Amino acid sequence: MFGRSKELCALEEFPGHAVVIGSSGAIGSAFVKALLERNDTISLHAVARTDVAADATHAVHHKADFRDEALLQAVAEQIAADGPVDMVLIATGLLHDELVRPEKALRDISAEALERLYFANTIIPALALKHFGPLLRREGRAVFAALSARVGSIGDNRLGGWYGYRASKAALNMIIRTASIELARRNPQSVVVGLHPGTVDSKLSKPFQAAVKPGGLFSADHAAGRLLDVIEGLTPEDTGRCFAWDGRRIPA
Repeated sequence: MFGRSKELCALEEFPGHAVVIGSSGAIGSAFVKALLERNDTISLHAVARTDVAADATHAVHHKADFRDEALLQAVAEQIAADGPVDMVLIATGLLHDELVRPEKALRDISAEALERLYFANTIIPALALKHFGPLLRREGRAVFAALSARVGSIGDNRLGGWYGYRASKAALNMIIRTASIELARRNPQSVVVGLHPGTVDSKLSKPFQAAVKPGGLFSADHAAGRLLDVIEGLTPEDTGRCFAWDGRRIPA
């Protein structure tokens, strides 16, 4: 997947106009950094829930609480003024916080935790698709990618546990699949996918890193770079699916 054909080399400046939602997180900020390094003329919009300190790059930063759909819509309208978008990356997600812990058994399931996980992992990306999907160009290559997870695969679930996280990521994968069909009607060259970054050294994975096999913990920069390599190799035939950082397709 990672061999650079003549056709891919011609796309070296892709994307020319990109959006990263969740740009203050570990992988989101790494996406911003990698995109700027790969194309120094890119028009890049970075959307975060928190204020981002001024930097020396030409990225345009937007602040929006992702729980407020009106704010997401307002940011999308601002970005639309810059013309069609080539790529939208969703780098948001929740595994645990002060109120949520991954369930080890059925007795650990709670409605409150499920609601928080579904909102973070399914509803926010769905709202992003609603408002940013229409910004994708109608002709030529266009990519919408959201961070999913291998544990969201129903076919690959052999360990059990983590009910809410697994289910919310499985629901995200269905949102991605369904949106890919609709967006392909607007632009047959569009690619809508979920991406599994592997285990990344971040706040999300910190409590579980002790169980990671040697060599299995990635820096955010490494993960972002590999995921962009995967995106570069995708074709419209791959739309609606989920891919891991190594380019392998993850079963539904």
